Amino acid sequence: MAGIKKVTTPISAEQIRDLKAGDRVAITGVIYTGRDAAHKNLVNLLAEGQPLPVELENQIIYYVGPTPAKPGQAIGSCGPTTSGRMDAYAPLLIKLGLKGMIGKGPRNAKVISAMKEHGAVYFAAIGGAAAVIAQSVKKAEVIAFPELGPEAIHRLEVEDFPCIVAIDSAGNDLYESGLEQYRLS
Repeated sequence: MAGIKKVTTPISAEQIRDLKAGDRVAITGVIYTGRDAAHKNLVNLLAEGQPLPVELENQIIYYVGPTPAKPGQAIGSCGPTTSGRMDAYAPLLIKLGLKGMIGKGPRNAKVISAMKEHGAVYFAAIGGAAAVIAQSVKKAEVIAFPELGPEAIHRLEVEDFPCIVAIDSAGNDLYESGLEQYRLS
């Protein structure tokens, strides 16, 4: 995979510093899923002084609600959801050690500020490529909030999960620089 940076989880501070906005990436290891309902539950647990069902330190959360797996598959289609829906929760989770997020669409200033302060990165997965992305998932299991159905937190074992660094730990934002580059051409 020439031109593609390999990332393994748990993700290290060194790996994060090496990633730059626009880099193509292939992630291998364990990542977790979570959408708005799961994020709200996590923040509520923290507010109640309860332990989280997943250790966030050096982990990556994929904003997805996967469809059920067909026979012989680890997971069904699993395309990214709009990341802005998690912006209210992301700064706190980043402060607690979350180092990577995968989704689609831009992030707000508070999320980017938390990423810069705590050394985190935001990856964009390709919307519309849910079936292709699912091929990189080798194992999936629900580990928290099963009552949320597809929005439960899943533990995914992935191999060469394809994405792009949309915002790096220095705050360089592909959504902004890409628009500017387009305007100048």
